Amino acid sequence: MFGKKILGLSMVGLLLASAAVAETQATAWTDLNLRAGPGPIYKIRGVIPANEAVVVEGCTDGATWCKVSYAGMEGWAAGNYLTANVENMPMALTLVGPKMEIATVTYTENPDDAAIAGGAAGALAGALIAGPVGAVIGGIIGIKAGVAAATPPEPQYITYVQSNPVDTVYLDGEVVVGAGIPEMVTLYPVPDSTYSYIYVNGLPVMVETPTREVVYIVR
Repeated sequence: MFGKKILGLSMVGLLLASAAVAETQATAWTDLNLRAGPGPIYKIRGVIPANEAVVVEGCTDGATWCKVSYAGMEGWAAGNYLTANVENMPMALTLVGPKMEIATVTYTENPDDAAIAGGAAGALAGALIAGPVGAVIGGIIGIKAGVAAATPPEPQYITYVQSNPVDTVYLDGEVVVGAGIPEMVTLYPVPDSTYSYIYVNGLPVMVETPTREVVYIVR
């Protein structure tokens, strides 16, 4: 299922009706994983910090995942957390729609890049509930700056999460601060705290128990 694919890639330079977006560039709206392939099953090569610019080579159909380069590293990042300025407002690449020229390229799967053995799409247990960008109104993310890493919880809680690993769950979408963990996924309590935790998409994350919202990513 993950063999050779034809993926629709946007041409560098997002062509807008009124004015051109800064050619080949987008900005990470939050601390964002740079992955080896276009999906949550792929290994993490690095992290793009919030508000940092990346060079966009192209995106899958719908800009769900975009091939980018940052600080000498190349990889794939979630398009709904990459923004371009449209009429002086940041807009997620997934929402640019017809204002983006589309080209096609051939993508050859590299099984060594998949965190799941064989890269099985069926291993996805569900989907993350959209993070902060999911709250956009009319496709505009808003004027406020991107979401950087949250203040770390107390060290003993982080140590507990690292010392008590659980099986990783793979969910469709990218894990970011503010994303929600669906009800069907089991959370594990962190003793003497309001936190739970889970290992999701290759990373241990801490969750506010009542809301099931990711509040910290242990990197």
